[in-house]
Amino acid sequence: MSNPAQDEHASGRTAPPSSDRRRVAFATVVGTTVEWYDFFVYASAAGLVFGKLFFSGLGANSTLVSFATVGVSFLFRPLGAFLAGHFGDKYGRRVVLVLTLILMGAATTLIGVLPTFDQIGVLAPVLLILLRVLQGVSAGGEWGGAVLMAVEHAPSKRRGLFGASPQIGVPLGLLLASGVLALTSLLVPGQAFLDWGWRIPFLLSVGLILVGHYVRRRVEESPVFREIAQRREQTRTPIVRLFRKHAVLVLVAALVFAGNNAVGYMTTGGYIQNYATNPKGPIGLDRGPVLWAVTASAATWLISTWAAGAVSDRIGRRRTYVIGWIAQLAGVAVLFPLVDTGNIVFLALGLIILSIGLGFTYGQQAAFYAELFPASIRFSGVSISYALGAILGGAFAPTIATALVDATGTSVSVAVYLAGMTVVGLIATLLLRDRSGIPLGPDHEAEQAVSPLRFGK
Repeated sequence: MSNPAQDEHASGRTAPPSSDRRRVAFATVVGTTVEWYDFFVYASAAGLVFGKLFFSGLGANSTLVSFATVGVSFLFRPLGAFLAGHFGDKYGRRVVLVLTLILMGAATTLIGVLPTFDQIGVLAPVLLILLRVLQGVSAGGEWGGAVLMAVEHAPSKRRGLFGASPQIGVPLGLLLASGVLALTSLLVPGQAFLDWGWRIPFLLSVGLILVGHYVRRRVEESPVFREIAQRREQTRTPIVRLFRKHAVLVLVAALVFAGNNAVGYMTTGGYIQNYATNPKGPIGLDRGPVLWAVTASAATWLISTWAAGAVSDRIGRRRTYVIGWIAQLAGVAVLFPLVDTGNIVFLALGLIILSIGLGFTYGQQAAFYAELFPASIRFSGVSISYALGAILGGAFAPTIATALVDATGTSVSVAVYLAGMTVVGLIATLLLRDRSGIPLGPDHEAEQAVSPLRFGK
């Protein structure tokens, strides 16, 4: 049995019962898994079928434009982050999480019944992009709320581990999306998959949303926000205050995530899937085995993400990041040499090696971000930093990678680009102080407001 004196809560007070914390952890895992399943099903489909079904009128540019629609949603993540941050800091974390889940599920399900270009012409890609925008708004608001629900419920010495709960929802979402697509491709092969089979993973979102909604409604509000609300200390304009006092911190924190996100979107953005299966490309592998390889890498990413959160509780967030950046750089170096062999086993090995570094630059992010910002503007701070990092990192990474290969004729250019983004993440991490274990409650707002930047005030 844990010692109450050691089981300190995030706000500096006694922690809630362990059963409540486990319920919160489970709810954040389920909710973020459903959210990211929806998001990644689109990204994978963009690499596999959307170019042919919705952008066929563009000829040779259809795949490039299809990937660009993956990035378009990132441009609207800040809008979702601004809205979620504003309402999350004013009205609570839980209500925002429920709304974002419903919005994502509705958009995904509608994509599953959308007519194609051959059926309704140019209206098809317009509607597809509109629904992708709604997915971006939802994703921009989802992450910050899930993170704070997990971290603010956690005892201070285990924030990394509990904060990894929403983080593993991302590889779980990729695992589920790739697995469902691979299974659908197996059961509905060839032209039938292109004709109607691709719709099945999108329509399955209805059931997943119902499960996620039920689980999230059963979770109590964050104890930190309850304290803020009881004192009537909600900030009226949290975003204005955030940028007035912490604009540089938001940018540096965003660059930390950008270094991870650009590399991660080689698989989550559908690039590797398209690169490896394109019949006109250098490899031309079958769709099914490639999807199973991505599924195996997602399982590795899940394990390394969870491990990174736990390790960061022992050695600190910053040191864990440094280990992760080195591992990610190694993964980038071996990825394309292994993929370009055209051997599915080596392709899977390259993705698995890369996933180890991705996990160790992601698992601790929830606790790391939560410890950077004061309680009264924390939702806004973590959400907007995350959304900006996604734009700077993964938004157009598949599009950039496609353009680089088209321009240079070699995947080496993509590896150089990904290595550069990894170094950016490392430098941004080194510019921040480690604040592992800092009290997160409103009683310690003055301490939290001291800048964690290692330069300036």
